[in-house]
Amino acid sequence: MPKKLKTLFYLLLIPTFLLAQKKHTLSGTVFDDKTKETLIGASLYVEELKTAFSTNEYGFYSITLPAGNYTLSISYVGYKTFQEKISLTQDLKKNLLLEGSNNVLDEVVVIDNKKRINIKKPEMSVNKLTIQEIKEMPVILGEVDIIKSILTLPGVTNAGEGQSGFNVRGGGADQNLIQLDEATIYNSSHLFGLFSVFNPDAIKDLKLYKGGIPARYGGRLSSILDIYQKEGNKNEFHMNGGIGLITSRILAEGPIVKDKGSFLVAGRGSYAHLFLKLIDNPNSAYFYDLNTKLSYSLNEKNNIYVSGYFGRDVFQLSDSFKNTYGNAILNLRWNHLFSDKLFSNLSLIYSDYYYGLQLDFVGLNWESGIKNFNLKYDFKHYLSNKIKLTYGFHGNYYEFNPGTINPTGVDSDINPDQLDRKYAFESALYVDAEHQLTDNLALSYGVRFSSFLRLGLQTLNTYENDQPVIFNPQFSIYESADPIGVVNYGKNQTIAKFDNLEPRFAVSYAMNEDQSVKASYNRMTQYLHLISNTQSPTPLDVWAPSDRYLKPQLLDQYALGYFRNFKNDAYSLETEVFFKKIKNRVDYIDGANLIANEAIEQVILNGRARAYGLEVLFRKNAGRATGWVSYTLSRTEQQVTGRTPEETGINNGRWYKTGFDKTHNLAVVGNYKLNEKWRFGANFILQTGQPVTFPNGQYVYEEITVPSYTNRNEENLPAYHRLDVSATLTPRKNKGRKWHSEWVFGVYNIYNRQNAASITFRQNDETAANEAVRLTIFGFVPSATYNIKF
Repeated sequence: MPKKLKTLFYLLLIPTFLLAQKKHTLSGTVFDDKTKETLIGASLYVEELKTAFSTNEYGFYSITLPAGNYTLSISYVGYKTFQEKISLTQDLKKNLLLEGSNNVLDEVVVIDNKKRINIKKPEMSVNKLTIQEIKEMPVILGEVDIIKSILTLPGVTNAGEGQSGFNVRGGGADQNLIQLDEATIYNSSHLFGLFSVFNPDAIKDLKLYKGGIPARYGGRLSSILDIYQKEGNKNEFHMNGGIGLITSRILAEGPIVKDKGSFLVAGRGSYAHLFLKLIDNPNSAYFYDLNTKLSYSLNEKNNIYVSGYFGRDVFQLSDSFKNTYGNAILNLRWNHLFSDKLFSNLSLIYSDYYYGLQLDFVGLNWESGIKNFNLKYDFKHYLSNKIKLTYGFHGNYYEFNPGTINPTGVDSDINPDQLDRKYAFESALYVDAEHQLTDNLALSYGVRFSSFLRLGLQTLNTYENDQPVIFNPQFSIYESADPIGVVNYGKNQTIAKFDNLEPRFAVSYAMNEDQSVKASYNRMTQYLHLISNTQSPTPLDVWAPSDRYLKPQLLDQYALGYFRNFKNDAYSLETEVFFKKIKNRVDYIDGANLIANEAIEQVILNGRARAYGLEVLFRKNAGRATGWVSYTLSRTEQQVTGRTPEETGINNGRWYKTGFDKTHNLAVVGNYKLNEKWRFGANFILQTGQPVTFPNGQYVYEEITVPSYTNRNEENLPAYHRLDVSATLTPRKNKGRKWHSEWVFGVYNIYNRQNAASITFRQNDETAANEAVRLTIFGFVPSATYNIKF
C-alpha cells in the first residue's frame, strides 16, 4: 500500500478509535422497590470490567465507563441480588430498585447473609450492624438496644452495668461523637443507661468508626457512631409497633405525595411507674421519645429532608426530688446534584441537651445544658473511577450553661444565681480522597483543618505564675490556688484560639480476591470536655469548652490489620492491632469538687494517655446458624507527671490504668433459624472488671475513722460475665390478614450472675468488723414483647 494511502487509511480510523475509547457516566440512586427508601452502601458490580462501587449516605452512585454493553449487579444485605444489562452509549441516569424479603416484621431480612468484607477498599476499624441483626440479639427487658448491640463488637466496652455511654479502644465515653441524622446526641441513654435513646424501628443504617476516620468527621478522639433514620414509605401507609413489659412503641409512615414525598413518626414510652402508683408508691422513673422525618423530592436533582428527635427522662422520689433530662435535635437538609459526578448536601442542625433538677426539700431548682447550631456543606465529587473526592465546610456555634439556680417558691432560702454561660465557635475545612492506584492497591488520604474560638462574655480568674493548681510539698498533695485577680471579656471577645491540622491516611493491599492487609493513621482534635470524675457520664455532668487552662485533646492513632474471607464468603476474619497516644487528657486532684464550680481550672490536672491492643472478629455469615466471636486484648493508661522536680504528679508520675481499662473483652453472638416460625439467639459477654481505687487501711483522728487508699485505679472489680438468650415466634401468615405479628421471649443473665457495679466498704454494725459490700444492678431478668405490623 502506498505510504500516502496508508496514512489516509489511519486517519479515517482515528474517529472510530476515539469513539471506542469514549467514556460515559452511569449514575443514579438505589431504592427499596416497595417503600422507595434509599439504600446506604448498596454494592454495585460491573462484571465485564470486574469493577465494584457503592452508594453514598443518600443512596447515590456514579461511575464512568468506556462506551459498551455491560452486566450490572446490585446487592444489599437483606435484598435479592439484581442484575440488569446496560448499554452505555451516552451519559445515563438510572435509578435502581431492589426487592426485599416478604418475611413479616423484618425491615432488613437477611436472605443471602454473606457479609463480605470489602477486601480492596482502604476502610478499616469500621463496624456495621444491620437492624435485623440488632433485633435478633437478646436484650434486657425486651427492648432492642443499639448501644447494647455495639458492645459485642471488638474494641467496644460498656461503661458499667446500669450506666450510660460506651468506651472505644480505651477512650472515654465523652470521646465518642454520636450522630443521629448528622445531629449530635450528647447523652445516648434513657433511665441512667437502662435503654438507649435510639428507637430501632426508626433507624435505617448505622456505622461505627473506631479508627481510619475520614476527614469529614471531627471533634472527638475515640469513635464516630453515625446513625441515619428511615425516610418513610413513599408508596403506602404502614404502621408497626410493639408492647413490652415496661415499654411500648409505635411507628407510622406513608406518602405525602406518592413516589415523591414521605413522612415518618415514631414514639416510645415506658410505664413501669404506673404500677408503682397502684401500690401507692409515690416514686417514679420513666422516659418517652419521638422521632420524626419528612422527605420530599423536588425533582431529579433536588431533595429536601426535615428530621427531628425529642426525648425526656423523668426520675422522681416522692414530692421532694425530681430529675428531668433529655436531648432535642432538628435538622433541615438539602441534597443537590450539580452533575452526574458532583453530589452535595447542605445541613442546618440544632442540638440541645437539657438537665433539670428540682429539690423541694431545700427549695432548689437547677438547670444546665449545652446547645449547638451547626452548618455543614459537604460535596462528593466522582472525578473518575479511580479517584473520588469528599470535601466541605463545617461551622458549629456552642452555648454552654454550667448552671442556673432558682428558688422553687417564695418560702425557699435559695438565692437566684446564674453561673457564667460559655460560648465557642468551632469551624473546619476538609478534603478527603479515595484513590485506586492499581487493582490491588488503594489509598484513602485527606486533611482536616479545624479552628476553635473560645468566646466571651465572661469573667476569668488570674493566678500567680499562671497556675490555678499548686502543689503542697508538706503533704505531697495538689490544692486549688487562690486567684490574684480577674480579667473581664466582653461579648464575643476571643478568650482563647486554637488551630489544628488533622491529617488522615489509610492504605489497602489486596493479596488476592479474598485477603488483604490494611494500615491507617489518624490525627484527631477534641475541643469539648466532659467534666466528670465518674467512670461513665451521668445526666448531671457538665460539658466545657477548651480555654486558657483546659487545652484541646490531641490524638494520634496507628492501626494495622489483616482481613480474609473463607469458603466463598461463608466465613470472614478481621484482625487489627492499634496504638493511640493522647495529649492534654484531663484528670483531677484528690477531692475535686466539680458541681457548680465556676473555677473548674482549680481542680484540673493535664496529663497524657495511651492505649494499645489486639482486636479479632470472626464471623459466620451463611447457613441456618450465623453469628460472630469478637475478642480484644488491650491496655489503657494515663500519666500525670509533676511540673517541677519536687512535684509527685499522680501515682508518683507513673503510668496508671484509666477507669475504663479492660484487659480482656470477649463477646460471642449466635443466631439460629430453626424454621419459618422459630428463631433463637444468644449472647455471651466476658470482660475484665473495671479499675477501681480501694482503701488499704484506716486510721483514727480525733475519734473519726479515716480510710487510706491504694494508688489510683490499682485494683479491679471482679470479672464481668453473663449469658442472654432469646426466642422469636412468628405465627404462620394468613393471606387474608393485613397485619402480621411476632412474639419475642428473652432472658437476660440466664444464670443470674451477680456482677458488681461497685464495691463499697463499711463497718458491720453487729461485729464492728470491716466488710466489703457488692452492689449488683441486674440479675436474672425475663422479658416478653409482642410486635405487630400492618
